[in-house]
Amino acid sequence: MALSADPDEDLVRRVGQGDPAAIQAMVARKLPRMLALAQRMLGDPVEAEDVAQEAMLRAWKQAPRWVPGKARFDTWLHRVGLNLCYDRLRRRREVPTETPPDRPDDGPAPDQGLLSAELGVRVDAALRRLPDRQREAIVLCHYQELGNIEAASLMEVSVEALESLLSRGRRTLRQTLADLGPAAGRGVERG
Repeated sequence: MALSADPDEDLVRRVGQGDPAAIQAMVARKLPRMLALAQRMLGDPVEAEDVAQEAMLRAWKQAPRWVPGKARFDTWLHRVGLNLCYDRLRRRREVPTETPPDRPDDGPAPDQGLLSAELGVRVDAALRRLPDRQREAIVLCHYQELGNIEAASLMEVSVEALESLLSRGRRTLRQTLADLGPAAGRGVERG
């Protein structure tokens, strides 16, 4: 099965050669996506920054050894980011804490900006309550904007299995956020 041309191939080659402009370009192009992925998977901005930086460091270290044609670089980088997120999620489950984490105030927001922020918090909390694989599918397809084929490949499942995960995840999100009205589910219904 031939892969389509990797849009990052030249950039990765230049990063592997130590080109400072290429390194800056890669960070500018990939860091925001890695940060968004980690934030959605972990729900913690500090941990998300750590994961995104570690993913970029691994990309920089891997670049000299990158073999074009085996997989798209972006797919590999997403896999690295997801693995780092899952490592952190496993550690969270293993280490009980003495004090509960701070929680956002659920009270009424004084203006529309805070209402939007509250909606975002609710959606993020609902995402975090999904089973890991459903959350991963929704984050990859809806927030990282990967196509179903690429997301399925990244998750090492069939496209049909991915679509099933997406369907169950969307259904759960709609049920969890039902009190927000019909508009609540629209953000995750496209497919």
